[in-house]
Amino acid sequence: MHKFYRKFVHNRYQPKRNELVASFYMDAHIDFEDAAGGVAAESSIGTWTDLATLSESVFSRLSAKAFDLDKKNHTFKVAYPLALFELGSIPQFLSGVAGNVFSMKIVRNLRLYDVDFPKEYVDAFQGPRFGVQGIRKITGIRNRPILGSILKPKIGLSALQHAKLSYKVFIGGIDLVKDDENLTDLSFSRFDQRVRDTLKMRNKAEKETGNKKLCVFNVTAQPDEMVKRAELVKRLGGRVVMVDLVSVGLDNVQMLRKRNLGLIIHGHRAGHSMFTKSHKHGMSMLVLAKLSRLAGIDQLHTGTVVGKMEGGKEDVVGIDDFLRSKWFGIKPTFPIASGGLYPNLTPSLYKIFGNDVVMNYGGGVHGHPDGTLAGSRAVKQSLDASIKGISLTKYSKENKELAVAIKHWK
Repeated sequence: MHKFYRKFVHNRYQPKRNELVASFYMDAHIDFEDAAGGVAAESSIGTWTDLATLSESVFSRLSAKAFDLDKKNHTFKVAYPLALFELGSIPQFLSGVAGNVFSMKIVRNLRLYDVDFPKEYVDAFQGPRFGVQGIRKITGIRNRPILGSILKPKIGLSALQHAKLSYKVFIGGIDLVKDDENLTDLSFSRFDQRVRDTLKMRNKAEKETGNKKLCVFNVTAQPDEMVKRAELVKRLGGRVVMVDLVSVGLDNVQMLRKRNLGLIIHGHRAGHSMFTKSHKHGMSMLVLAKLSRLAGIDQLHTGTVVGKMEGGKEDVVGIDDFLRSKWFGIKPTFPIASGGLYPNLTPSLYKIFGNDVVMNYGGGVHGHPDGTLAGSRAVKQSLDASIKGISLTKYSKENKELAVAIKHWK
């Protein structure tokens, strides 16, 4: 039954310049070579048996090819002719390369851990509108990380409380405040009112500090409502919207990007671990990051290494390096480190990620014993010390907010 799959195995194959190459990890119930051929077949033009309807010319031109089979490490690659893909369509890509092959009985575990896209495919997407340098131009922040804060509690504050808390965060020295992933349009915090109130407090903070500030409003919703909310943010003078890119779908991120509203799109990855956490099955965060950059995400949550979220240094730094790298004509995406961060961790964050990163602190701001304003100051002080190469202990001797934070979270 599975011998037909062997036709799709070319172990020493050299991919062509314009082919898309996917890298897989696999545990198989049958012979590894047969199973690898099965993945190549079923994700391209083949099925479980010979077909009278499949001509030799079509097979030669369009069949995917499994190669670089490494049975010991359970890995292989598949090269796909570009003609198998609808240019500019992430859904069609996922339906093929990450589709029914994951449901085949011959496969115990299958993980799509990387994809190399050819230039012709990448060029079909808009990518981020602003990217790293565009965001730096908007904020005026040139040679340091952008500091952010998730307002806490993540849900429960009224629109006015949210706005007043944002003001405290801003005047304490933080550059960006954001809604959390499940704060949308709730009975106690209506979206429209939260945007109006928070932007008023942003304007007040900008006048007092002389610095540009970013308010990240979560527009996650059904497609028509998401666009409506983004248009409101734009109309009221906002600069950033956030989307929960897993729950809304990357096709809807593309739709929002194509509206060209002139808004930075901040990508929250809530829910990604449903398919990225296992190293044996699903899809890697690296692949999701590549697709998110294609779709038009300007800022993307990728991991912290030292915080509360899953993700080792090698994986997270690799993702961040890709997001900031040159990728044909697509602008780079600003990585975001967010989850369980507090001032004591800032030197490690700065050492790991450098300048081109957004560092997001939630409980690490609002959990400060002396309140949100002190917490914001402590975070800014911790970054200043890190940039200057001064230990937090030494720097805290003249910065009381930092001293309290260090003692509280030691």
